[in-house]
Amino acid sequence: MLPISEDVLVQRLYARDEAAMTLFYDKYGRILYNVILRIVRNEDQAEDALQESMVKIWYSFASYDAKRGRLFTWVLNVCRNAAIDHIRTRHYHEGQKTQPLENSAACYQLAASGFQPEHVGLRDLVMALKPNDRKIIDLLYFGGFTQAEVADELQLPLGTVKTRARAAMHALAKAAR
Repeated sequence: MLPISEDVLVQRLYARDEAAMTLFYDKYGRILYNVILRIVRNEDQAEDALQESMVKIWYSFASYDAKRGRLFTWVLNVCRNAAIDHIRTRHYHEGQKTQPLENSAACYQLAASGFQPEHVGLRDLVMALKPNDRKIIDLLYFGGFTQAEVADELQLPLGTVKTRARAAMHALAKAAR
C-alpha cells in the first residue's frame, strides 16, 4: 500500500472514515505507545492508555484544527494527557501497590515450607517463661491450637487462657528486645 500524506489522512479522518483510523493507527501507533509507556511504565497499562487515547482521538477529532499544528503534535498531546490521566487513576495506584498472585504464592510456599521457629531462637525465649505460660504458648503457637481448644485441653476458663497468653506475649516481646 502506498504511503498516505498527512493532509489526505486528516481529510479522511474529518470524514469519519474508519479505514483512515486504521491507517492512522498503523502509522503512529507504535510511536504513541512508546511515549505512553515512558509515562506509565507498565506495558499492559500503556496498551490500555493507548486504546483509550485512540477512542478519544476518534470521538474528538472534530476539535483538531490543522491550522494550529500538525496532526502528530495534536495526537501526541492527547496521548500524553491520557497517559497522565491514567496514572492518576485509583486503579493504577492500586496496581502499583499490589503484586500478582503468582509471585506472592510462590513466596508464601517457600516461606511456609522453610519456616522453623527454632531457627530464630523463639524456643529459647519460650523456655524462659513460667511453666503455665509456656504450656499455653506451646499449644497456641507451636501446636496450632485455638484459645478455646487450649482452654479445653488445660481445663481453664477461656478468659484465663487469653490473659495468660497476652501476658506471655508481653514477656516474650520484652525478652526479645
